[in-house]
Amino acid sequence: MAGHSQFKNIMHRKGKQDKVRSKVFGKLAREITVAAKLGLPDPAFNPRLRLAILAARAENMPKDNIERAIKKASGSEQENYEEIRYEGYAPGGVAVIVETLTDNTNRTAGDVRSIFTKAGGNLATTGAVSFMFDHVGVVEYDADKASADAMLEAAIEAGAEDVISDESGHQIVTQLETLNEVTKALEAKFGEPRKSGMVWKPQNTVSVDDEAGEKIVKLVEALEESDDVQNVYANFELSDALMQKMSA
Repeated sequence: MAGHSQFKNIMHRKGKQDKVRSKVFGKLAREITVAAKLGLPDPAFNPRLRLAILAARAENMPKDNIERAIKKASGSEQENYEEIRYEGYAPGGVAVIVETLTDNTNRTAGDVRSIFTKAGGNLATTGAVSFMFDHVGVVEYDADKASADAMLEAAIEAGAEDVISDESGHQIVTQLETLNEVTKALEAKFGEPRKSGMVWKPQNTVSVDDEAGEKIVKLVEALEESDDVQNVYANFELSDALMQKMSA
């Protein structure tokens, strides 16, 4: 969860059931379509589209689905999506950022507000919690792709800001403006990363008790269930006992 991976998107999934996979594919396809519509439909000349495709491949999204999402951007039945960020507080004073892509802002605002309220949290104004996060780029590789020293050297040479390596893999942090260039440089040396994208990285995390922790996890899961929600970030840290309980 978030406390152990502070700048990962919280994606609490209890398996790759067909329903979950279908929902994930739908959100990835939406991002690909929006990226292709905002720029050229060629990932070589559209950094956002390239990152969206990398994210889709990381989830094993079929090539046909990816191509279909790109073509949809120039089709006759174009859907107009608006990017909206919501900010709020979960139980325990935990800060939450929710990124959405929606074709109906009233519906999405109502859904997000309802989810926060039911979980014992509340929505805040834009900017109320984002100052507690850094908006950065993150590139991830499996641990067996390179040693910590080799990855650090390559990342620094590519222009990255920071590298964190442990048994779960390598996490390279970049400025937003250099994410695409750093990704390409590392890809040339280590192959395609398992993830490359923009995230909201908490500057600090909040430790919460197990009661609040369970409520926060339910809030995050409910938000991720919404078709309009693309990403959820929070600055909390769960106890090891609750982590083990929830992963059982």
